[in-house]
Amino acid sequence: MFNVAAGITTDASTGFYAWMVNGINVWPFLILILGIAVLLFLILKAKVNTFVSLIIISILVAIGLGMAPSSIADALKSGIGGTMGELVVVFGFGSMIGRLVADAGGSYRIASTLINTFGKKRLQLAVALASFIIGISLLFEVGMVVLIPIVFTIALEAEVPLLYLGIPMAAALSAAQGYLPPQPSPTAVTNILGANVGVVLMYGVVVALVAMIIAGPVFTRFARKIEPRAFRITKKLDAVGEVKTFDLKETPSFGLAITTSLMPVFFMLIATGYTMIKNGGKQVYAGKIGDTAWQAMSHAAQNGYLHNPSTMDQIMAMLGNPMIAMVIAMVFAIWAMGPKQGRTMSQVGNTMSDALKSIANLLMVIGGGAAFKGILTSGGISTAIADAFSHTSMSPIIFAWLIALIIRVSVGSATVAGLTAAGIVAPLVAGQTAVNPAFVVLAIGAGSIGLSHVNDAGFWMFKEFFDLDVPQTLKIWTVLETILSVVGLIVILILSALFS
Repeated sequence: MFNVAAGITTDASTGFYAWMVNGINVWPFLILILGIAVLLFLILKAKVNTFVSLIIISILVAIGLGMAPSSIADALKSGIGGTMGELVVVFGFGSMIGRLVADAGGSYRIASTLINTFGKKRLQLAVALASFIIGISLLFEVGMVVLIPIVFTIALEAEVPLLYLGIPMAAALSAAQGYLPPQPSPTAVTNILGANVGVVLMYGVVVALVAMIIAGPVFTRFARKIEPRAFRITKKLDAVGEVKTFDLKETPSFGLAITTSLMPVFFMLIATGYTMIKNGGKQVYAGKIGDTAWQAMSHAAQNGYLHNPSTMDQIMAMLGNPMIAMVIAMVFAIWAMGPKQGRTMSQVGNTMSDALKSIANLLMVIGGGAAFKGILTSGGISTAIADAFSHTSMSPIIFAWLIALIIRVSVGSATVAGLTAAGIVAPLVAGQTAVNPAFVVLAIGAGSIGLSHVNDAGFWMFKEFFDLDVPQTLKIWTVLETILSVVGLIVILILSALFS
């Protein structure tokens, strides 16, 4: 270590700046807070484009953390590529499927059927439960892309604000992502901590449902009072386009419309069920067993994969992959919502082009958020947090939740927060028998979804999809995610007291 400025040193092992206070490196946290403050200033006060602001701040934060100048560009690319690699296809195809269904009258048919079946009073609950079921197998981002066109049309036909249904939808998807295997983070954390996946799923459903109801339908009532301007009825949403009115007799059948809209979900649900029933939740490894990435895994993480997958295991894994599922669904949608409905291929092509144009800004903003996340991860924020909490006598459940929450606030990624927190608390869990590891897994899930803000790609996705400004998104989305986290922790503590 050698002096760079008064009180600031450089860690010889990483090259990052350090400022030790009572044995804790506070420098990364100071840079993070300063970076977020400047980012909000650029977006809210200076009115700089959001994507441009995120990239500029990412570079400045990287310099502030002490990253080698030559590595900053690679960290930016890694952050963007790691998030956007699969999502470009998922978002692109998802928006095209949604627009094809909407332009053929399928969304109008779905909306009319659901409104007539459940009535306006029970629409929130219907949307929340449907989103929860879908969210068990879909990544949050994929679920948003698939459901937004349908929920928007339902809201318009029921003459209610989009957020009235959008908040329960987002709460359900996020709860499933945070608490339930086979979602990637809960599954990986379950393996790392050596918990029983069936027990995690059983308790996770209880935790997720309670948190979803409080953060969804219940919170919507308060959000409407806190930010009434956000609860408006609009006939056009940039990410979806303008919803047209149809003669119900000329629209696709409800069965065909819902099948086309949710076909990716069906593939993923079937693959998930197959994995859970036949293989006990163990996944097919995407690379080659024994490669560099495999060797870098812990023994517990390796046990979460099949070592000798059958041909059927590999086929189901392929069909359950969001990218493959979207491609198959896209091909079906072109026929089902095109020639089958009497539309020409020229009309179908125009619809698909319009859909891609509508999500261009959304993709750029999410990419900017991913770049910021990549810098924070590569810049050693997670390591600094792990070092700060290396020794504690706190309850394993509360400690796991707190660590995951701090990492979530710091780096933005729920997955990074979950996996990093699992690595920190694993020795603590292994050395005790008082608490069921399943509850620690769920506590990490709860912490990993709380306090989402500007360094989380999901924050910007919610903002863009629901046409909100940054202050409105902070008041609604950030609070929603925090309610999911805190309510989840409370339910976990209760369940642990009853059943541990």
